[in-house]
Amino acid sequence: MKPRHEGRMLATQFLFQRDFNRNDFEEALKLFWEGQSAGKKSRAFAEELIRGVDAHREELDERLQGYASNWEVGRMGAIDRNVLRMALYEMFYCMDIPPIVSINEAVDIAKEFSSIQSGHFVNGVLDRAKRDLKRPLRTVKPVNWDGDWDGQKGNANAEEGR
Repeated sequence: MKPRHEGRMLATQFLFQRDFNRNDFEEALKLFWEGQSAGKKSRAFAEELIRGVDAHREELDERLQGYASNWEVGRMGAIDRNVLRMALYEMFYCMDIPPIVSINEAVDIAKEFSSIQSGHFVNGVLDRAKRDLKRPLRTVKPVNWDGDWDGQKGNANAEEGR
């Protein structure tokens, strides 16, 4: 399994657990890792996602509520809700990950941990979310980008040899 996919799977598991156990974050994370045997890269990526989702949870839930018409965030299945939080975090805060990758991974994880119907639901919600993105779906933000995504500005080649 690729490190980022494994990291997303681990992050989903922790975020699911966190929904039901709101005790001390650091202690919960420590206990979670004690029961896992993840590679260094997978663990580092999972922690980045876990901490990012936790830090932006309120804003992510507001976005999620807006994109999931006729669904209250609290009434969504816990797997779906946390997969969506994680994907929205990636799409809006992780410029090194193409949004289409985040969407595809979220759909796959929802299918794996929940059901085919969950995959369809997650895909539909994230399809609405991608309309608000102000960046291309299939590319990443270059290192040292100092412009915007309209192709008019920016210096994608600021660091030669990277």
